[in-house]
Amino acid sequence: MRLQGKIALVTGAGSGIGRATATLFAKEGAMVCVADVNDESSKQTADSIVAAGGEAAHCSGDVSVDADAQRMVADAVDAFGGLHVLVNSAGINDRQLPDTMSHDEIWDRVMGVNLRGTFLMCWHAVPAMLQGDGGAIVNLSSVMGLVGSELSGAKGFSAYVPSKGGVVQLTKNLAIEHARNNLRVNCICPGYTHTSLTGPLEANRELYEAIRKRHPMQRFGEPEEIAKAALFLASDEASFVTGITMPVDGGYTAQ
Repeated sequence: MRLQGKIALVTGAGSGIGRATATLFAKEGAMVCVADVNDESSKQTADSIVAAGGEAAHCSGDVSVDADAQRMVADAVDAFGGLHVLVNSAGINDRQLPDTMSHDEIWDRVMGVNLRGTFLMCWHAVPAMLQGDGGAIVNLSSVMGLVGSELSGAKGFSAYVPSKGGVVQLTKNLAIEHARNNLRVNCICPGYTHTSLTGPLEANRELYEAIRKRHPMQRFGEPEEIAKAALFLASDEASFVTGITMPVDGGYTAQ
């Protein structure tokens, strides 16, 4: 019960890494506010947590919209009386967006969700955390925040890569800014993980195999493996850890 008595807000928790993180945090004793742009998905995650004996509430909103980000933080505080942990798991990539979108529209949308959204959630969560005794923020970047991508072009990762690199630098800056406030800020860089983001890649068997073999462990990760890293960084076990970028990538960035 490493998060016993803690109140956590997890974005992108309607599916994938966010859902795995919210579920694990609840098992470890946290009261979890499940946030997602899809209200039905966030409700499903919250309901599954409650059905398993955990404590959860849900809210919905677009992290790239300032008013939505502010409201989701307020919803978590209203539901449980405070905020100790924020996990910014909401994210999209270029390939998820409609083919009808232009290159600049793709850039704006990916940057809006991945980087602006992380910034806005942190901006509104920090005051709520400082009203208590600090806390922990875990931002989800990507191995593509550390290295370039072999997938280029308008429908490759041309916006995704710099958006995730920005999350790495935002994390470091926030960590330094709030180190004296008992507020820790860290970043996880997952390797390719089985989620809806990698679904289109897996549909192309030749491409999937090529990327899989780029991982020294010869496989994609699972959402639960990323959630366990988030649990460590959110817990008191990481009390002297702030400003780090932690690859959880099967050795992808060790090459």
